[in-house]
Amino acid sequence: MDHTPGQRQFRSIEKLKEFYRRASNMTEVQMERFMAHRMELHAQFAVPHHRALVALAHKHGIRLASHDDTTKEQVDEAVADQVAIAEFPVTFEAAAASHAAGISVLMGAPNVVRGGSHSGNIAAIELAHAGVLDILSSDYVPASLLFAAFRLAEDVPGIDLPAAIRTVTATPAKAAGLDDCGVLEAGRAADIVRVHDGTEVPVIRAVWCAGRRVM
Repeated sequence: MDHTPGQRQFRSIEKLKEFYRRASNMTEVQMERFMAHRMELHAQFAVPHHRALVALAHKHGIRLASHDDTTKEQVDEAVADQVAIAEFPVTFEAAAASHAAGISVLMGAPNVVRGGSHSGNIAAIELAHAGVLDILSSDYVPASLLFAAFRLAEDVPGIDLPAAIRTVTATPAKAAGLDDCGVLEAGRAADIVRVHDGTEVPVIRAVWCAGRRVM
């Protein structure tokens, strides 16, 4: 993950400044110093740290995710790093290239629920319509997973409800290398959620964990 000014999600310096103006009380002078310091750190550490972390993950068999991919070149780097998941691609170009390369494209479920990105990047629903959305993550809002899956089934002609549910169950489990869960099969974790879809939003009626009802 690289949030350096001028990189990936914050490739627009002005966009990053707007973000920090909302989130902090920095003066323009302080902000310029802050940006310059971040860029100095990036120039010094970004490449060696990136390479060291990728090597460490490969050594221990840990699945890798890229973050905020923006360009085809960044996707090519992710392919070379044997990345399994493209987390929050910023542009359609990056999402499509990742999907074509066999990297699972992950977007935030809140992006689907609210109808677009809160930061002005590519909308998850647009990727779904194009057939290049594979996984939805909670992105700090757990309830959004269920809402977004049902929204996909309602709003995207090429995605039925089973396919939509797979974006929050089977597909993320497979991408993360979790072979014990994600689908309802003998020998897998018996975690089940029963949902009622008769109101404006889906409502959880019961939950089973490891085969035992907990709700």
